[in-house]
Amino acid sequence: TVTDTIYRADAVILALGGASYPGTGSSGDGYEMARKLGHTVTPILPSLVPLETEEAWPKDVQGLSLRNVRVKLLVDGEERQNLFGEMMFTHFGVTGPIILSLSREAARTLYEKRFVELEMDLKPALTPEKLDARILRDFSAAQNRDFENSLSALLPRSMIPVVIARSGIDPLQKVNSITKQQRQALLETIKCFSVPIACKAPVEDAIVTSGGVKVSEVNAKTMESKR
Repeated sequence: TVTDTIYRADAVILALGGASYPGTGSSGDGYEMARKLGHTVTPILPSLVPLETEEAWPKDVQGLSLRNVRVKLLVDGEERQNLFGEMMFTHFGVTGPIILSLSREAARTLYEKRFVELEMDLKPALTPEKLDARILRDFSAAQNRDFENSLSALLPRSMIPVVIARSGIDPLQKVNSITKQQRQALLETIKCFSVPIACKAPVEDAIVTSGGVKVSEVNAKTMESKR
């Protein structure tokens, strides 16, 4: 209850949490209180949060989990982070352990209006040479089949149409007629699968809030305000 009662104290602790999970009561009010007390509040951004893709195709493979995948975070074409592990596709984009770990830097650079994309290596355990040899073996075993029916041993079923579309190869082309150049296009698609990121999920959906009271304005040993 709000009253006009005045409380006097030797010290006051401002501990209202971040802006994540407002259902727990952490609504972000503390930032405005800190600002009114003279503190600088840096941009409030989500950290450990799913990412929304520019393209809609992840909806077609939602629920697909990739357990051993390498993902690079590229900002304006420059690599910022590179992680190996597990990720998952959702109806709006991507999530999972390595995506959450990449999301803080992604959220920050998206806030700066930079071009952010993920580059997935779907077969990180295979060098390009070994992957090419593997593709040749699979093609040899399926040389009279349509291309779309030749990748079941190499890729998850729901991912096959997406990779085929990205490779530019006709799904109904016979495997025995696929050229070296087309095979190279397939290899590059698997090793360097680009996923442009449109935005991050709202801060309310984040596990952690990034940003807040500027740390240089707080005594790191006592947590006392320097203001």
